[in-house]
Amino acid sequence: MLLLMRYLHRQIEKKVIQLVKSFPSVAITGPRQSGKSTLLFNTLKGYKYITLDDPLTREQALSDPRFFLDSIGEKAIIDEIQLAPQILSYIKMNIDKSRDRKGMYVFTGSQQFAMIKNLGDSLAGRIALLDLLPFSVNEKKKGVNIKTTLDYFVHAALTGSYPELVVDASIDVNAWYGSYIQTYLERDIRSIYNIGNLRDFQRFMRLLAGRCAQILNLSEFAKDIGVSVPTIKNWISILEASRIVYLLPPYYNNLGKRITKSPKVYFTDIGLVCYLTGVRDKTHLLQGPMAGPLFENFCIQETLKVFFNLGRMPAIYYLRTSNNLEIDLLIEGTARSLMPVEIKLNKTPSMGMGSNIVRFREIFPSIDIQSGFIVSLSSQTISLRAGLTAVTFDDYILQITKAVSK
Repeated sequence: MLLLMRYLHRQIEKKVIQLVKSFPSVAITGPRQSGKSTLLFNTLKGYKYITLDDPLTREQALSDPRFFLDSIGEKAIIDEIQLAPQILSYIKMNIDKSRDRKGMYVFTGSQQFAMIKNLGDSLAGRIALLDLLPFSVNEKKKGVNIKTTLDYFVHAALTGSYPELVVDASIDVNAWYGSYIQTYLERDIRSIYNIGNLRDFQRFMRLLAGRCAQILNLSEFAKDIGVSVPTIKNWISILEASRIVYLLPPYYNNLGKRITKSPKVYFTDIGLVCYLTGVRDKTHLLQGPMAGPLFENFCIQETLKVFFNLGRMPAIYYLRTSNNLEIDLLIEGTARSLMPVEIKLNKTPSMGMGSNIVRFREIFPSIDIQSGFIVSLSSQTISLRAGLTAVTFDDYILQITKAVSK
């Protein structure tokens, strides 16, 4: 698979190379099939590749870890490390024998929480961590003919952003997502977590997809499915751990009690949302009831990729107050400054679309609020007024990349 798939270069490559020169070990987590192994195979030449998905290899690692580590050498990519966490203590001993050596081991894993806990406990101070999500728009453009924001949105929704779907146009998208969910549920989830009734969990995923870009209401889901609130909370944690969903926290730093404090839920791939909700064609996508939320989710997922591909934790929030002030996205910069962003599925941006950004400045004058942006389907960037610009999607990504890179 790693040899046969056409490789499109990933934006995170530069960070991977930088970290293997700086740390004894590096771990890359992310959703299954996001391209972690392919990235490393094509980026780290001279490394031996071992996957613990292979039952025989996994048994060798568990039964005789010292011999296993001796056999793979001191520059190795170990895929799906969460399947054999017992070997981490032996890896730590090997690293401690040669603390001046960098890039000895590179790990991948699909179960972020469990994996990070094991790595953090075993290799604290010896490891750098990265997250890899499916293709960003700029990565896709290297292999797919998409040129406008509308193209980007439609492709992300109806084809998805997972590398295999982007690289191989002959794949049946719906069949792929169906198989992906089944594999995810049976292999990743059921084998590691006690999720209870599998059918209820699948139903929960469909309901959650239908409410993407909305404030998370645990009680509402519990009532709809007929399970307890702690069960819903556990299921959300599992999806978050697997990087299937991202919980966007509210911004309420020093803003008092008037602020909504529940997170909003977004998927890291709107192709999966469309599969789960039955959105199958362009007309349904653009004219159906989920058009706005899906475009908002698309912009959030691409924002996340900017942070992760630069090796940064996302410093992003949303705002909703009791007096109906709502900002879709707040990006925190240096010295706690905030860049407000409104997301509109519209080709003709107007000053009215930025009214909440103007109100935000008026209501909270003590906050350092930077120039605001309206992200839409517009084909050109236009200054609407002082401190408010309607930007193309490409310019939006460029602006936040510059801000995050500082």
